[in-house]
Amino acid sequence: MQCIAFATADQYHLPTLCHDLINQGFHEIDLPRDASNVLVISTDMSSPNSPVCERTVNKDVNTMRILEHHEIQPYEVALVHWENEEISYTLGEGNTKLERGNFILSERMDQYEAVLEKFAFSNALCLSVKLAIWEVSLDNFVESIQSIPETLKSGKRVKLSSAEVMKKIGELFTLRHCINLRSDLLLTPDFYWDRENLEKLYDKTCQFLSINRRVNVVNEKLEHCTQLTDLMRSHLSEKHSLRLEWMIVILITIEVLFELAKMIF
Repeated sequence: MQCIAFATADQYHLPTLCHDLINQGFHEIDLPRDASNVLVISTDMSSPNSPVCERTVNKDVNTMRILEHHEIQPYEVALVHWENEEISYTLGEGNTKLERGNFILSERMDQYEAVLEKFAFSNALCLSVKLAIWEVSLDNFVESIQSIPETLKSGKRVKLSSAEVMKKIGELFTLRHCINLRSDLLLTPDFYWDRENLEKLYDKTCQFLSINRRVNVVNEKLEHCTQLTDLMRSHLSEKHSLRLEWMIVILITIEVLFELAKMIF
């Protein structure tokens, strides 16, 4: 069996999304109150008359279509389908675990605990696909400014206006804010602090998906990009200062010429 994770938008309007999914025959599963901003939906309410595989594919397609109406700042469709995570899972004896890249879910676990364990796995998968989207955004940003160091090295003028530089700085800080402040990429969510078993499953999945290493690489890139944007801003500031100095020199020259004209005539 397969577990597939997608990131289709920056945010979702969960109340209306939940309402639409329930109307489509899905079933909402309650989580503890400290699992904030999370919606868990069961597909067990699917029609029993259709084959399992066809039923699953139909539900996946329907869910993606329903999501479209509740997305806030949606991503490009091609990016959504390219940047996804797919992991196999099966049922087995013993404790739930991640082994050789597969989720093995305990057959003996009661339904409520099983939901929490699946949530821990999916939480890590969610972070991974979200990070993948931001990695692509950062790569696009790097590509957009990669010619600037060579331009500065050659002594040529950087053909960027002050407004364009500020826009680049805004893009960079938005990415930095999303990755380091608005997500759970740097710290384990509070939800797991008093749930040691779930925390182990979550951490093991994050480790398997190389989330910490990827975050470190992204932050290294962000740091270099920040230095470059600071250099661009300083360059523009120097150009502005130089322009002001020349304007002052020209004004003084004009004043001197007027004074000379008065003395001569």
